[in-house]
Amino acid sequence: MMDLYYSFIIPAYNESERLATSLPKVFAYVRERQIQAEVIVVNDGSSDNTAEVTRSFASRYPEIRLLENPGNRGKGYSVRNGMLHANGDVLLFTDADLSSPIYEATKLFAAIEQGADVAIGSRWLQAALQSERQPWYRQLYGRLFNLGLRLVLGLKYRDTQCGFKAFSRAAAHTVFSRQRVERWGFDPELLFLANKFKLRTVEVPVEWAHDHRSKISPIRDGLKMGLEMLDVRWNDLRRLYEHPSMIIEESHIQPVSPAEIAK
Repeated sequence: MMDLYYSFIIPAYNESERLATSLPKVFAYVRERQIQAEVIVVNDGSSDNTAEVTRSFASRYPEIRLLENPGNRGKGYSVRNGMLHANGDVLLFTDADLSSPIYEATKLFAAIEQGADVAIGSRWLQAALQSERQPWYRQLYGRLFNLGLRLVLGLKYRDTQCGFKAFSRAAAHTVFSRQRVERWGFDPELLFLANKFKLRTVEVPVEWAHDHRSKISPIRDGLKMGLEMLDVRWNDLRRLYEHPSMIIEESHIQPVSPAEIAK
């Protein structure tokens, strides 16, 4: 790997059990590859001891940082919060369950180092890499949602929803400073913004295993994500993405007033 600084962002809502297993794997990856890195756990208003588990690891591993959301705001908010507070040259977000093993990050980092602005993990470019597939009804929902994204947002990727994506620092600032969707439907917005601002985005096949403890409901959350997809198109028609809605300054997020957005 090149001599870069890497940020790993892990959104976490009631993830104390998973973090106890996942964080050592992330730290082992960082140490084995001898890379300079930080690991940011974003606590999304958890009611369990997610924060305490993270602090316990932070006392032993100087790479870790804990960010606290102002209550439960959603996965999209958590990822944005982590990304806009990160210090890395290359920034990656991953789910707390590491459905894609952390060593697969090497593939995404390589794509960034070879000139991509955004590298997204894909479960479907090489389906044989899936060690455990989703139930059929989740696969059906995913295909229908993907069709909607092609029709409404013009996204032609095989897999937009894999929670394993990497960004160059410049690309992260361009995309996340404009992100408005704060819950499950934020991934398509990120890719729509990447396309809008002509960022080079590559889809990379990665290993992946379905976790039966997944918190997303195909029906309830699927409907919300469909509405959020329409929100993205509506936001673009209203030119809300022309200017950042967040100002990034010395790793802090500052909201921009509606008057500034309208300029």
